[in-house]
Amino acid sequence: MIAMAAIGCGTHHQSTPTADGLAEAVSVETQSVSRRSRKSQFKQSLSEYDLFREPLGELQPAAEVIEYDLNTPLFSDYSQKQRLVRLPRGTSATYRSQGPLEFPIGTIIAKTFYYANDLNDDTGKRRLIETRILEHREDGWTGIPYLWNEDQTDASLAIAGAAVDVSWKHTDGAQRTNTHVVPNVNDCKRCHANPTMQPIGPKANNLNRDFGYDEGTENQLAYWSRSGIVSGLPQLIDIPRLAVWHDEASGTIDERARAYLEVNCAHCHNPIGPARNSGLHLNIEATDPYRLGVFKTPVAAGRGTGGRLYGIVPGRPDESIMDHRMRTVTPGEVMPEFGRSLIHEEGLALIRQWITEIE
Repeated sequence: MIAMAAIGCGTHHQSTPTADGLAEAVSVETQSVSRRSRKSQFKQSLSEYDLFREPLGELQPAAEVIEYDLNTPLFSDYSQKQRLVRLPRGTSATYRSQGPLEFPIGTIIAKTFYYANDLNDDTGKRRLIETRILEHREDGWTGIPYLWNEDQTDASLAIAGAAVDVSWKHTDGAQRTNTHVVPNVNDCKRCHANPTMQPIGPKANNLNRDFGYDEGTENQLAYWSRSGIVSGLPQLIDIPRLAVWHDEASGTIDERARAYLEVNCAHCHNPIGPARNSGLHLNIEATDPYRLGVFKTPVAAGRGTGGRLYGIVPGRPDESIMDHRMRTVTPGEVMPEFGRSLIHEEGLALIRQWITEIE
């Protein structure tokens, strides 16, 4: 900080800025210029992407924008999401058996978070909170958050993120509240850097499901292939399908629990992810029980263990660190460590049942 002029009894003395003060002032100005420069790299409003028809708040995809859904989505404090993708005209994504599809440069992926007034009424009113954009640029993927206005007519660039108080009627009829955290631009890397920035959800096994299009219901991958936006697709029967975590008809307890862990945990807990040093691998391809946490001691969990010794103790969820990590909302202990501030009661029940049935 630059020193202010000293004020004496009738005598003013001009002080000289210190070297440290000048350096600090220059640093602050540099950061301010950097923020302005960075902000100029992004569109200032969501409407500039032309992803939706007017009025934007109805979330109707524009021409050449494809809406899609996932078998098992990431839990985000009971918010609901609409997912869109638009590829540059004349291009296509490339099928990959593992990891997300290989999308061409120029692809835009959009995920809009909203809260229904009543989770028991799919046709009722809702409040749009944010839309997260993943843009595939020449230098890689970039995450950009946009915050919806009160009128629900557009969303503005929220480079520094935001916190929004939300409320809804839960499935049990009780009114619930929470503070929804909109990530800042740097936060996007916390989940999507694996090890470089990339999408998480649009993997072939999670896209392998039916979707209701204007022309009728069709398997998403088949529709994408027929529409020319994905290439190299094998026969559908040869593409694995991730289970729907809460649908008993979609798979066994093991298949549904593994799907849940794949989506909620494996973007970090995999051999190349941010949590690779933990040795805990929760990606769907992992098969070694020890890597999944069975009788595995933590590497550096600290108080995140909840006083428990192993990641998973077969048959004993109350003695398993995984149960504690999902049950707590305490910073430094909660997992996932970002994007969740509430206990996912239904997801926790599934994982507890899975641990109980492990032999």
